[in-house]
Amino acid sequence: MVNNILSLGHRYISDLGEKVISIVEGLGRFSEYNSRVLYWTIKTPYRLSLFFDQMYYIGNKSIFIVLLTGLFSGMVFAYQTYLGFSIINADSLIGPLVAVSLAKELAPVLSGLIVAGRCGAAMAAQIGTMKVTEQVDALEVMGISGVQYLGVPRVWATFFSLPLLAILFQIIGNFGSWMIGTQVIGIDEVIYYSKLSEFMTISNLAEGVIKAFFFGYLIAIIGTYQGFNVRGGAEGVGKGTNMAVVWGMVVVLILDFFLTSFLTKIL
Repeated sequence: MVNNILSLGHRYISDLGEKVISIVEGLGRFSEYNSRVLYWTIKTPYRLSLFFDQMYYIGNKSIFIVLLTGLFSGMVFAYQTYLGFSIINADSLIGPLVAVSLAKELAPVLSGLIVAGRCGAAMAAQIGTMKVTEQVDALEVMGISGVQYLGVPRVWATFFSLPLLAILFQIIGNFGSWMIGTQVIGIDEVIYYSKLSEFMTISNLAEGVIKAFFFGYLIAIIGTYQGFNVRGGAEGVGKGTNMAVVWGMVVVLILDFFLTSFLTKIL
């Protein structure tokens, strides 16, 4: 009996130790990849054509889904806010509340989730397919860094594209809120915007944009990292793509909390 208990305890500790070691090794590899991206960012040649190609794919190609999501997010948020605030006759607070919420939270977070699902998955799938078909190895043989050629343009294109998408999300979200508040519910436009200047500040706008920069960088780092670490053919590509989407979205939501806590104190 005692021997069985000791054996189970030893097995449990051994499994726990292996998991901890695996996590630490994974963080080490991720940190090493991140340092390689930063290193190759400043090394010549600068592949600006690839950067702008990725800006077009990540930014322009995402505009429609971002605008559609932003429009209906603003509309439903304004309507739900009205249902609560109408009880206490606080209609004048609907416009400012929606605007501040979009600027600080909804625009950067939802834009980040959209980009993580659309572009993070594409990065992992594209690079992963090239990895398993040995195209990345072929680049290395020709003296071209795979990280510089495939990773760096995608990382920085996402870094600069996501804040722009978040700003578009905010603009169209406020339009949707205005449309529901003034044209459907019937709130007077003067009342709808009367307190906007009291609640909406430059720091609120800056907070959302700063968050979007962080989200964009990490989404792209995770997506490209998963692509470069694909193993095992088509099945490995599928797993890498799935991990890129899951971890990209999880990181956006977790990082949002910590950035909110930090930025609220300094802005």
